[in-house]
Amino acid sequence: MGKLDKSTKIYIAGHNGMVGSAIWRMLTGLGYTDLQGWSSSKLDLTNREATIAKISEYSPDVVIMAAARVGGIGSNSKYPVEFLTENTRMQNNVFEAANTLNVERLLFLGSSCIYPKFAPQPIKESSLMTGALEPTNDGYAIAKIAGVLHVQGYRREYGRKWISVMPTNLYGPNDNFDVENGHVLPALISKFHEAKITKSGSVTLWGDGSSFREFLHVDDLARACLLLLENYDENEPINVGYGSDISILDLAVLISKIVGFDGKIIWDIAKPNGTPKKLLDSSRMFNLGWRPEQTLESGLNATYEWFLQNKS
Repeated sequence: MGKLDKSTKIYIAGHNGMVGSAIWRMLTGLGYTDLQGWSSSKLDLTNREATIAKISEYSPDVVIMAAARVGGIGSNSKYPVEFLTENTRMQNNVFEAANTLNVERLLFLGSSCIYPKFAPQPIKESSLMTGALEPTNDGYAIAKIAGVLHVQGYRREYGRKWISVMPTNLYGPNDNFDVENGHVLPALISKFHEAKITKSGSVTLWGDGSSFREFLHVDDLARACLLLLENYDENEPINVGYGSDISILDLAVLISKIVGFDGKIIWDIAKPNGTPKKLLDSSRMFNLGWRPEQTLESGLNATYEWFLQNKS
């Protein structure tokens, strides 16, 4: 694919979100001078005509599709229609605009939830659509699977050098720390911090803590995205993961120590655990020379510091 010139016009859909802002921050730090993004109040990506018009006005050389409606197990379970509908609409509109403008390079960010609930571990890209999905987030997963197939379709029908990237569970600055709607890691940070501040003697968490999850700092994903834009041109999506996982129980203990909460952790086993294990096989990514720089503990410490400065 070749190196991107620092003057390349790059549109980052979702530039205010956790992933989009990390990519923007990285590119700005590297000296890229022509980045564009619009907040949802300036551009509703579910509006086809507005999306095509706005992106056409900018006429980017590269499009990074990082915009999405995201949430944790609670909101995904409660609003499957919205997660499916809004994400597919946004993807379709951005893809159509990029194709109309003959954008050669586009990077679509998916999610590890696209893989079957009981996929062999670690999960290879070839596991896609080989089994049933986790029902608590199937609406979101189907939307992301549709995005992958859409990208492959544009490659096949129009010859586009578009790619799909499947990151593992992400965390870092600008994450959603809402206890009800956030993903597990930021929600745990919020819960333990609130318990510490209110001097609560206990924190109640969903499930039994036995599920395993893999976590990657969003700044490491941002570096991976640039490397892939410059070096990856294949039809198959590519996994980007940390390389190892941790049980939710051990994660909760680690976060409670970092936050400074010394009370009791209670597990509500009436609540779902979600997928039992979801570790990605990122060997293809590692073979390109990329490795995560942040350890889980260092990344959690940095994320809690950001939380203290920006959210509490």
